[in-house]
Amino acid sequence: MIAALLVATLAAPAIFLAACFVGKWRERALAWQFLAPAPGLAAGIFGLSHAPVAVDFPGLGLSLTLDPPGALLLAFAALLWMAVTAALWRDRAPGARFGISWLLTMFGGLGVFVAGDLVSFYLVYALVSLPAYGLFAFSEDPEKRRAGAIYLAFALLGEALLLLAFALLAAGEPHGSARIADVMAALPASPWRDAALALIVAGFGMKIGLIPFNGWMPLNYAAAPIPAAAVLSGAGVKAGVIGLIRFLPLGVPMEGWGEALAALGFLTAFYGVAIGLAQRTPKTILAYSSISQMGVIAAALGLGLARGDTGAAGDMAFYGANHLLVKSALFLTIGAVASAGRLSRRSLVLAAALALSLAGLPLTGGALAKLASKAQFASGMPALLATLASIASAMLMTHFLIHLTEMSGEAAEDARRETPAVLIRFWPALALGALLLPWFFADAPGEALSLGKIWDGFWPVAVGVAAALGWRRSGLAAPKIPAGDSIVLYERGFARMMALGPVFETADARLRQWPAAAASLLLIVLALLAAASI
Repeated sequence: MIAALLVATLAAPAIFLAACFVGKWRERALAWQFLAPAPGLAAGIFGLSHAPVAVDFPGLGLSLTLDPPGALLLAFAALLWMAVTAALWRDRAPGARFGISWLLTMFGGLGVFVAGDLVSFYLVYALVSLPAYGLFAFSEDPEKRRAGAIYLAFALLGEALLLLAFALLAAGEPHGSARIADVMAALPASPWRDAALALIVAGFGMKIGLIPFNGWMPLNYAAAPIPAAAVLSGAGVKAGVIGLIRFLPLGVPMEGWGEALAALGFLTAFYGVAIGLAQRTPKTILAYSSISQMGVIAAALGLGLARGDTGAAGDMAFYGANHLLVKSALFLTIGAVASAGRLSRRSLVLAAALALSLAGLPLTGGALAKLASKAQFASGMPALLATLASIASAMLMTHFLIHLTEMSGEAAEDARRETPAVLIRFWPALALGALLLPWFFADAPGEALSLGKIWDGFWPVAVGVAAALGWRRSGLAAPKIPAGDSIVLYERGFARMMALGPVFETADARLRQWPAAAASLLLIVLALLAAASI
């Protein structure tokens, strides 16, 4: 049963995709593509209560696999894809180019949780990243085109790094197997272990926005229509999370690598909050919140790697699944508020609970996610940093709520136009679902209801909210930092290199007349590197 559902998880979107290339079927296939994630949803739910299952295709050299961390993320991602897709095509009929890009991204966004070998994982991971360009970048708006170009550059670079990493993983497997389980079992003894781990962290770090690879995310989320931003921030970025879960050897203690990843994760968590507090548009603030939350996940996985704790995989899958629901619902909240013009008292309470659940607000799914991370942040400096991260997250989400209620003008009009009416109408139910659904999947939900745990979750949120309101009343202005932060520096360096291009071309044309042409090319490379460091 599960094996059949596992195959259908990829077969269903593939069938819909094939139908799109038959002219008379295309419109119907796009209209009904919300059904494509249904087998993935069923596979994820059944997979949570069964032992890991694998399906091999020896003739193709491919395999599919499903374990509890993948099943949980698959179930939540499939549910999100179904809900948003159904609403989007019910309310309007996007063009075929957008529809096919959406379906391709969905295919990858589901397949990444079940791919069991290096080749299939690489292919579906590429589908999570590259077709998403078509969801927002085909526009006459120069900012959207800029965001698309930057997104594509990071996506291609990330793919290249992972291709190198997978080549090293395959080279380290003595029996020639490409199954993920086999290459990861061989990694600790591989002579290319350190190089492979560096490429894995860099490649998947780009997807989840670890610094210094974070700048694309705010530009992307700001440029994408709200339904696209909801699925990309919710389900799309979790491809990077499952990538780290799959390709970090969590069962083998690696103290050096683990501590380095934990430090990078915590740095990203606080960096995302610091830059997010300098932003003014709700979509951009949510993007920096995602950067911060992904930093927490990376820190927890790093600490798990340092101790050789395989339990970190399940804990962070739950943390990521909660973030998937909440962040997608928060993007839809922007459209709901823009459409209504203001928040009623009841809606404001619901939006606040949704936002502050990311900081671990008691009685929300965020409290369960925070409890799941406790095993990694048990004591010492990690525990202190995790508490400070909760306070910082509450401060940033209060900042988001303030600017959400003040949203007006072009930003509000764009959000109103982008959000399907059915999503606006059912937003309260979607928000409640995001808050409550994790309670049905937690291992020990009753533990979060004890008075001690409620207090542990409440006081950091209260401190963060008070700090944000106090800062607001003080009148102190945050420094102006453009969305994308580090991207601006990269663009300036690239522009300087481009300006020197004609000089290098002239010099190269002359030097090619000499036998020392190879030396001239080396000098050009050195000059380009020097220009980039100016």
